[in-house]
Amino acid sequence: MTAPSARLDSLPFTRKHLRLLTGSGVGWALDAMDVGLISFIIAALAAEWQLSPTETSWIASVGFIGMAIGASVGGLLADRLGRRQVFALTLLIYGVATGASALVGGVAALLVLRFFVGLGLGSELPVASTYVSEFAPTRIRGRLVVILEAFWAVGWTLAALIGYFVVPLEEGWRWAFAIGAVPAVYALVVRWALPESPRYLESKGRIAESDAIVREFEASAGRPVTRAESPVVPRSAAQAPSTPRGLAAVAALWIPALRVRTGALWLVWFCVNFSYYGAFIWIPSILFAQGFDLVKSFGFTLIITLAQLPGYAVAAWLIEVWGRRATLATFLVGSAVAAILFGNSTQEWQIIATGMALSFFNLGAWGALYAVTPELYPTALRATGAGWAAAAGRIASIVAPLFVPWAMGIGGAPLLFTVFSIFFAVAAIGVIPLAERKGAALEERLPVG
Repeated sequence: MTAPSARLDSLPFTRKHLRLLTGSGVGWALDAMDVGLISFIIAALAAEWQLSPTETSWIASVGFIGMAIGASVGGLLADRLGRRQVFALTLLIYGVATGASALVGGVAALLVLRFFVGLGLGSELPVASTYVSEFAPTRIRGRLVVILEAFWAVGWTLAALIGYFVVPLEEGWRWAFAIGAVPAVYALVVRWALPESPRYLESKGRIAESDAIVREFEASAGRPVTRAESPVVPRSAAQAPSTPRGLAAVAALWIPALRVRTGALWLVWFCVNFSYYGAFIWIPSILFAQGFDLVKSFGFTLIITLAQLPGYAVAAWLIEVWGRRATLATFLVGSAVAAILFGNSTQEWQIIATGMALSFFNLGAWGALYAVTPELYPTALRATGAGWAAAAGRIASIVAPLFVPWAMGIGGAPLLFTVFSIFFAVAAIGVIPLAERKGAALEERLPVG
């Protein structure tokens, strides 16, 4: 019998797809809003609490420690418990922790809560991209995941607006954290409104449930399927394939058939995380250190952030025209060039223009990377593979905020962004061994070899 989820591959884009993409995307945007807010809040707290560069670095890095743990654990849980449940749970964890951050009175409490924020956020991102990828029709799968990632720009823009209008107010950073608690409410919507992934259900032998969800999408597309055309295997009769769990699942990412793509993918994730979080978490503080006042620094950051959306739009178009590897490599090379130019900019117009170019290329690269990652693994390992690739990247995002003050003290912005440029270039080289999955159906069985 043909697996019910295979019928998803040939469907047109329907209202059901739109609802799923929007529902997942709003959660993604709220994630981005939280990550973006901390870049503005750090700059404000440094002035209000008289924090040292080391203290501000740890406020950023501790969240990424949580993200590294969350990404590795979240992927494993999503392959075991389901995509939807883990998606909702992670939104709840980081939403509550962000709201509680509004009440802190010192650095120690903030560090603890930022760890839990990172734990939830790190778990959610790879699960969401896996979730959307498993529903998307083959011909537009990459494009839909890039569009999902584009919600990051929406969230980061909201963060920039809050940073510009709210954070500079007296104790405005507390109100910013309170706004960030919205995901706790949204988690309930996710839990009850969105369906579970049919591919996940099939990997667990739950064929009848998978078939019922696929039928809903077919009905939305005007393609009702009769029972004769798609027989349903009762759950008691379905034999779920044997799949690895826990550390065995992580080890399975390194079997001969997968080890090259896993190694290359982890390298790309590491390099992109290092450059992105090193740059964008610190841009408001770097501009402030260069002599611009807080409001002006935040204003520049807001303008730079707006270039993210066209970056995603171009990547979403190119990824189904050029393919995954060519699109990702092109945007990474563009990021490398833009980073050099931004680091050597001194005039206001130069800072804005080169910053927008960096924002355009870097976020377009992120969109392509999130589209590529879940496609490289079979269903039983998809969330684990995406989660552990993200976890490898989070190691870099832990190091990067600690590296920035040290590099700024030695060589200033020119040295710092030269290093970021080198990392982008290495990531572009790392794309070469990745498998090109444009137009290919998602794998349903574990590869052997």
